[in-house]
Amino acid sequence: MFYRAKGLVLLASFAVATGAVASHLGAQEDIPAQPVDTSALPDLGPDQERWLTRNPYRADPATYAKAQQVGQEAFAKNCSRCHGPNAVSAGIFPDLRYLDPREAGDVWFISRFHHGLKRDGKVLMPPLGEALGQKTGWAIRSWLDARHEK
Repeated sequence: MFYRAKGLVLLASFAVATGAVASHLGAQEDIPAQPVDTSALPDLGPDQERWLTRNPYRADPATYAKAQQVGQEAFAKNCSRCHGPNAVSAGIFPDLRYLDPREAGDVWFISRFHHGLKRDGKVLMPPLGEALGQKTGWAIRSWLDARHEK
């Protein structure tokens, strides 16, 4: 009898937890983006309004290192609540440490960062491009490069 009651409690706890996760998934668009200071990073050139598909900060090691610092702060403020502190996911959202570190990963990342993701009317990831800008997106991507695991 004790085991059955304990099982029901666990089942009820699971139902509550998954309901909380489902409601959390639907509430992503309600979380405002937190501003990030990107003034230490160089401008992205005359095509700054056009979204790039390759991380522009990788070309210069000093700029890349600065972008990683800015990206760490930006990730902590805007991404860690879903993707986990230090980009270590708890399994509900993608673990971004495993993102392809090459240009294919850049294309996927910046598209998702810019446009977000909706499925069945629920916002799974809010679009951050307009709110945070391309410099912040590439800074986060630079930091994720440093966190990459195979």
